[in-house]
Amino acid sequence: MDNYNELSKQAAEILAEQVRKKNDSVLGLPTGSTPEGMYACLVSMYKNSEIDFSAVVTFNLDEYVGLPPDHPQSYNYYMHSNLFDHVNAKKSNIHIPHCKEQDPDLICREYEQEIKNAGGIDLQILGIGTNGHIGFNEPDQFLYTKTHLVELTEETIEANSRFFKSRDEVPLKAVTMGVGSIMAAEKIILLASGESKAEAISEMCSGKVTTRVPASLLQLHREVTVFVDREAASLLKK
Repeated sequence: MDNYNELSKQAAEILAEQVRKKNDSVLGLPTGSTPEGMYACLVSMYKNSEIDFSAVVTFNLDEYVGLPPDHPQSYNYYMHSNLFDHVNAKKSNIHIPHCKEQDPDLICREYEQEIKNAGGIDLQILGIGTNGHIGFNEPDQFLYTKTHLVELTEETIEANSRFFKSRDEVPLKAVTMGVGSIMAAEKIILLASGESKAEAISEMCSGKVTTRVPASLLQLHREVTVFVDREAASLLKK
């Protein structure tokens, strides 16, 4: 893609086409700065009667632990601000991991069961971290397959601190879908924009699979579409 706007429009169109073909599609949705343009396009499509969210079911990738849903930096707040408050998605069809400290294992098991009860994810949208994480599956010797509690790396905390008044306010833990939950989706779209994502994109597409670059596991998926702008693609070999 030449630029971020084109990337956003193309991703929105693929998601909209999925919903047109299957009105009760189950969508896996991300947060962060990269998908904001896609969500803006989807809201515009909805206002122009080009997409109907009334039967769509959504599952968010992750949520911080310790932030109330109405906190401006919670992913619950983000999703409603950028998408749900502007379209006709039913509240009962919106799923975002709980952010409470109590019994995280139970919360994670229930989230996995909710995805299973919905029939699995038809289309999963992903961003990518500068260290190659997807969701909050951070680089490590081992990766969890199912939804789980994770302690965020210093690199991820630093990257997310721009959204908070200070670095000290960034939560240290999150609940995230596991790599197995992500890989179980029928189709996956990954979005990346900007020079800061170039190294992660290069390593993701290297032909090697390693838990040190969680996004590299996507090379094993049967149907992945990657949208990158020129800056994010700058280190890819021609």
